[in-house]
Amino acid sequence: MEELAELGHLLVFAFLFFFSNFMVGSVITDVTMEALCPGRDACSLAIYLTGVQQAVTGLGALVLTPVVGNLSDRYGRKALLALPATASIVPLGILAYGRTRGYFYAYYVTKTLTSTVCEGSMMCLSLAYVADRVPEGRRAVAFGVFTGVCSAGFVASTIAARFLPVSTTCQVSAVAAVVTAVYMKAFLQETDGGASSCKSDEEASQPLCLPSSSSEELSPRLPPLRKAPSLSEIATLLTSSSTFSTAAVVTFFHGLGEAGLLNALLYFLKAKFHYSKNQYANLLLIIGIIGSFSQLTVMPALVPKLGEQKLLIIALIASCGHAFLYSIAWSFWVPYLAASFVILSISVTPCIRSIISKKVGPFEQPGVFLKPHLST
Repeated sequence: MEELAELGHLLVFAFLFFFSNFMVGSVITDVTMEALCPGRDACSLAIYLTGVQQAVTGLGALVLTPVVGNLSDRYGRKALLALPATASIVPLGILAYGRTRGYFYAYYVTKTLTSTVCEGSMMCLSLAYVADRVPEGRRAVAFGVFTGVCSAGFVASTIAARFLPVSTTCQVSAVAAVVTAVYMKAFLQETDGGASSCKSDEEASQPLCLPSSSSEELSPRLPPLRKAPSLSEIATLLTSSSTFSTAAVVTFFHGLGEAGLLNALLYFLKAKFHYSKNQYANLLLIIGIIGSFSQLTVMPALVPKLGEQKLLIIALIASCGHAFLYSIAWSFWVPYLAASFVILSISVTPCIRSIISKKVGPFEQPGVFLKPHLST
């Protein structure tokens, strides 16, 4: 696909970003347990703190991501991508310097604050960048490839964490975060914010809802706002299209279930099966490899045959099976079997992104990619 050739630097940036930020994913449980409950396999405080962090991150992303997305329409995708790229360095630097109780709490606070900017904004701005460069008919595949590259970064980081000691893993993660920010600043090219797809300034500034020429439903169209969108404008966008509102509900509950599962899963595996860093890395490695394979090969093959909506239904069913197997795990190998369901369940988000991206104009692309994100 010729459009993907133009996304080369963005894909490298995404790979590096996920490589640096998710490298600590397989060691953070052990780090947290050692800092808060040394010598124990069960620690309720660690689960509570993780839940609070996820809640604050989600609420912060809900508020900040539309603002950052709107600013990217004015100042450019690259200019705003610098924010999550640089903010992610701070907590990783703290973790690289020390992992005692005091350093852990410093990491926890800074990670919670920076994640409100990093986790929502990085993905929505990157996907808006893709939408600026790729026509509607090819966006599902492009989003799938982008997600696959992100998964590849996750796989590479997990492999590195599998063979590195904890202290070195944290240090390499911090250095990689610095390299990511420098690479993005040096090589990523700015886009036109989707302006090339607008026929005229009048079209770009039309009212929120534009009537279709046929009997189809109204498609939400936001004007290029000169300020952050108000709550009433966001509510109007959510309710102006049945497709958009349905996708928002599906995204919310799917993200809620996934976040709730992963918040407690690693601590559950440690308490029940005595998992450690290497077992976590093995599990995450399976998820990452299967996810990358799915997004780079399976999804591009299935979308033309099934369409986004049918594939979304299949992916949601696989996601339910994935969670169910984790919940009834009776042996240490069951989580590995559950991880194989990712080959289909990982397509939920790209399918929703593609469906919604086709329902809005070029100036609304950043906002529609807001979704719950899982923190490491």
